[in-house]
Amino acid sequence: MTQTELKTGGERGYLRIATEEAFATRELIEAIMKLVKDGKADKGTESLWGFYAASPSERAQWIMESLYDLNDKRIADMDRMGIDKAILSLTSPGVQPLFDVDQAKGIVTRANDFLKERCEAHPDRFYGTVAVVPQDPEWSAEEIRRGKEELGFHAVMVNSHTQGHYLDEEQFDPILKACVEYDLPLYIHPQGPPDKLIGDMVETGLDGAVFGFGVETSYHLLRLLTIGIFDKYPSLQIMAGHGCEALPYWLYRTNYMHQAGVRSNRYKRMKPLKHDLFYYMRNNVLGTTSGLPFEPAIKLMIEVMGEDRVMYAMDYPYEYVAEEVRIMDNLSIPDAQKKKLMQTNAERWFKL
Repeated sequence: MTQTELKTGGERGYLRIATEEAFATRELIEAIMKLVKDGKADKGTESLWGFYAASPSERAQWIMESLYDLNDKRIADMDRMGIDKAILSLTSPGVQPLFDVDQAKGIVTRANDFLKERCEAHPDRFYGTVAVVPQDPEWSAEEIRRGKEELGFHAVMVNSHTQGHYLDEEQFDPILKACVEYDLPLYIHPQGPPDKLIGDMVETGLDGAVFGFGVETSYHLLRLLTIGIFDKYPSLQIMAGHGCEALPYWLYRTNYMHQAGVRSNRYKRMKPLKHDLFYYMRNNVLGTTSGLPFEPAIKLMIEVMGEDRVMYAMDYPYEYVAEEVRIMDNLSIPDAQKKKLMQTNAERWFKL
């Protein structure tokens, strides 16, 4: 059976905008690998980058080559898969594992500047997100301002925890406040669970994208939801990939048990919210399909979150499979809904 050719240009009635696509700088990977080699990286970082940045396997080497390229190779790979536009972000874990904060700031500043340069070189194909240094929230708030006003970027990227700390903690409020002030959505991307959470996931082979990423990032999202971050910042929009890290599937039970916990006064932290979790998922949370071109999951996301809040993502270069694009093209959903999923929701929320 001949496979349909994947083309850019919208011949199917929509453009394909991929919303969670990674790049790296050599400076960043060298800094992460120094942590690994010096024995200072957490278990998740050691497991992930000890493989990708050092493995002689064909897949690992292809991924590293692809992460570094924001020019002809990247464009050719997009063309081959029919991807019209890519929202680009500095790959996980960013600089968040680094202990030298000045070093982290330098790496992020140069990465953001490099991304701006590449977006200007390919203005109809590449769109940037702001990388930050949560270790210094006030500096990060200023970088968010620079990212919006000077670099022309479209979102903010945080790679989940920062050395075991999460954005619901008060010290990170300048980052959330800046996202609101500059009207940029915050994308929370996975990284390996911190040592206090990872348990024996590495030993069982379940620490990365197979399981650990989703567990850790959904935990982060629920911390924000249940602390009342959207009561404090009603206009804040938070994005998450991989089927919104399974939150739509669990939402009924999570909401029920959260409300039970509030009523019981069992937890000091758990206070009544203005709305239930269903409300926030339909008004403040956005989900992408990165790495999850699975029709039942996508339909569930749309039903739970609303058809205006779900967007396509490929997760390049970690996933780069033509058949996955065809699955998205052949979803059994209405054409108008599919155009929202593949194109216009991304244009709306990223303000393309």
